Amino acid sequence: MSQSIVELKNVKIFQGNNLILSDVNISIDKGEFVYLVGKTGTGKSSLLKTMYGDLTLTEGEGWVVGHNLRDITWKTVPFLRRNLGVVFQDFQLLTDRNVNENLKFVLRATGWKDEKLMDEKIADVLDKVGLKTKGFKMPFELSGGEQQRVDIARALLNSPRLILADEPTGNLDPETSDEIMQLLFHICKDYNTTIIMATHDYIVINKFPARMLKTERGKVLDNATIEM
Repeated sequence: MSQSIVELKNVKIFQGNNLILSDVNISIDKGEFVYLVGKTGTGKSSLLKTMYGDLTLTEGEGWVVGHNLRDITWKTVPFLRRNLGVVFQDFQLLTDRNVNENLKFVLRATGWKDEKLMDEKIADVLDKVGLKTKGFKMPFELSGGEQQRVDIARALLNSPRLILADEPTGNLDPETSDEIMQLLFHICKDYNTTIIMATHDYIVINKFPARMLKTERGKVLDNATIEM
């Protein structure tokens, strides 16, 4: 039986009082890879922010990794985010500390206490993204592709069931983009992790085809049900 990781029913998404998306009905299963496409300003970021509890869901029903989005408060958001990994376009690494310390910072922030367990977890995620020997490097000593791999390693720290990737290849050259895409598909397949990736890059989509959601004119179209 498939396990739904994201379930949105009759959802309306607002930014302040502005209605951004309406009639959002999406179901995404465990281990699925899904692209989120659409022009700038059509609601891609608002949809992602709703999924990780940054925008409050006030209309419709929504569940993400088993959490009811209607019940999320500032107190319970951390529990939702422990089951989520977020990968950013601009890496958002802390520039004043090395890779290991960047990752340790996140573990401490999500409640880890045991130094030995933290070190083991960091070694594990760096190995998964092919950066086993780079833990002592500072962010500025890494290439853009390596920094993005650190960002993905950080997203993997709490063994998330869902990774939300916001334009993860946006600042990378084509060859490095391909490497990052291969890594994301590998994580999706080998660890059965659901990945939702917002992108403008149709070259990437054509090279690595998957299900596509498209934000357009206040709606979310799903090419699982609609031909684009």
